[in-house]
Amino acid sequence: MAPKASDKVLSYNDVVLRRSDLDILSGPYFLNDRVIEFYLSYLSSSFPSEDVLLVSPSIAFWIKECPDAASVKDFVEPLHLSRRKLIIFPINNNSDVNLAEGGTHWSLLAFERNTNVFVHHDSSSGMNKWDAKRVYNAILPYTTTDASYIDYPDTPKQENGYDCGVYVLAIARVICNWYASSGSKDNVDLWFPSLKEQINSSAVSEMRNEVLRLVQDLMARK
Repeated sequence: MAPKASDKVLSYNDVVLRRSDLDILSGPYFLNDRVIEFYLSYLSSSFPSEDVLLVSPSIAFWIKECPDAASVKDFVEPLHLSRRKLIIFPINNNSDVNLAEGGTHWSLLAFERNTNVFVHHDSSSGMNKWDAKRVYNAILPYTTTDASYIDYPDTPKQENGYDCGVYVLAIARVICNWYASSGSKDNVDLWFPSLKEQINSSAVSEMRNEVLRLVQDLMARK
């Protein structure tokens, strides 16, 4: 029987990847929710700490689109945001709760408790600014802080219309590496110097290949 796009190829933590996800990683395509969730789950396993939380795309989306405070509470309370020191949210500009895997752009919102700030990284010059601000406004009370919000203007910029999700994954990895190595010691510049040093269009292209190789390696170990 010929392989189908819907065939399951890997179960990793709570994420199931399908053959179509391999095609997305192989070609110049916009990353979907599953690929984003897979890699964030992988990072969570690579940096195990109760202080760090990488939120799944579906939870971040529902927090953004919840119609009332009571609904937000249901999604947010199990995350225990008040005790987290670093929280990363993937932000998507989909606003239709009836449209699965909608939207046209990914960005990243990070909360760092020691400096009391939310930082929005958008590889397309603020395209997701209002979506990120909605998540910030929804969850701020649950962090038990008065943290400020900034759109970081020097986020590395994508040079095409499809790599935004890969930028999110690359930025998330930089932030996790920064936190694991020196984040608690030197918060003055946060992870910003590392972004400038490590992320550019060629590095993002390699990142796409790296995630594909990671999936293939995990498949081979099954």
